[in-house]
Amino acid sequence: MTKAKRQMQEDIRLVDLLIEMLDARVPSSSRNPDINELGKGKYRLVLLNKADLSDERKNRQWTQYFEKQGIQALLLDARTRNQIKDITAAIREICAEKSERDRRRGILNRPVRAMVAGIPNVGKSTLINSFAGRAVTKTGNKPGVTKGKQWIRLNKEVELLDTPGILWPKFDDPMAGERLSMIGSIRDEILNLEEPALSLLDYLRQEYPKALATRYGIDEDGQTVTILSRIAVSRGCFRKGEELDYGKAARLLLDDFRQGKLGRITLEYPETDKTD
Repeated sequence: MTKAKRQMQEDIRLVDLLIEMLDARVPSSSRNPDINELGKGKYRLVLLNKADLSDERKNRQWTQYFEKQGIQALLLDARTRNQIKDITAAIREICAEKSERDRRRGILNRPVRAMVAGIPNVGKSTLINSFAGRAVTKTGNKPGVTKGKQWIRLNKEVELLDTPGILWPKFDDPMAGERLSMIGSIRDEILNLEEPALSLLDYLRQEYPKALATRYGIDEDGQTVTILSRIAVSRGCFRKGEELDYGKAARLLLDDFRQGKLGRITLEYPETDKTD
């Protein structure tokens, strides 16, 4: 992580624009706290990816939150090419001053050089492939697919520097790591999945009542571990004999959440709206 941060400090000198890619379900937890410091003096754009999986009402709250900070924010589903024109237009608008300065200096048609930064599995490589219209970088529904930096010429207006996803060594918010494990930005293999699954159940019952009942046909009342056992029974998660397999039920719940099968869900509010 330290090496990756040092490399980003070196690379950011080469770019005009810092594109910060966040997961729309956890915009705060998926935001590297070092980005603001590293991005000083650079044009900024925030892309809230996987917005098709997040709560529409909270999507609006988050875009307003960033705009109040003077940072343009766009909602995005990086798997489609539908919003490429919107992103290009936003880059053009944000970097208009730079383009005009180049023109006055006699520098014509120089593309904007942008760095795409974000945590693992947030969709950076998927965005770049969609933007370029071809597979120019590896993708995967797990963290750690992008291994090194690479420059990619998307069109005559934009060059992108793709960078590996970076997690930071210490979370200021103790819940941040748990939320990142829920969305799959921390490798499942190193986790006890029952812990984030139980936390997710608590949150869903409080913020999205009936989501579990609708998906699994279960009663949502009772202790959280009892709810997980009902999901296990509903989906046939058993070990040998009749022993419930809580680990399998936890993985099933997390997979359903990550794929949007529980509905459109956001796990956190903007800071100013937490008390609403």
